[in-house]
Amino acid sequence: MPNPRKPFRINVGFIIHEEVGYSHEIPFEMEKVKLEDLELQNFTGRVEIGRTPQGLIVQGRFEADTKLECVRCLREFTDPLEWEITELYAFTKKSVSESELLVPDDAHIDLAPLIREYALLEIPIKPLHDPECKGLCIECGQDLNVEDCGHSQESDDSPFATLKDLLK
Repeated sequence: MPNPRKPFRINVGFIIHEEVGYSHEIPFEMEKVKLEDLELQNFTGRVEIGRTPQGLIVQGRFEADTKLECVRCLREFTDPLEWEITELYAFTKKSVSESELLVPDDAHIDLAPLIREYALLEIPIKPLHDPECKGLCIECGQDLNVEDCGHSQESDDSPFATLKDLLK
């Protein structure tokens, strides 16, 4: 049973002493998870930890929802995320992969940093609540998805605006 304060800290000592090829699956289902600055809701997933000659291979598949802010209209919305992880926790420094993960001496691995990093990679750089989002009015700040304020949305504040006249 995982620790409620550290649900992703797993004792893998029993897997280390198994034969090569042995694997153990651990399911996760949580209503809310906070991984440093990332909050996830409806978190579900499975991790399979397998014994290899070099170390423990950790493979997982996860799903969760996170709250994001639309870059055009600043509306908060919930975005579903799906991601997978595959990492090797090596037994010795000689077997370390590029992620440089080692099985700790106490045989407890914490998957929280990995889950957080891979989840962050799934968040869009410019999140939109809707691809057709009209954004905010550049003059008065009205949400153009709700109501059109009547202002022109073309900005002539650019220092290159006079060059447009030369093209005519």
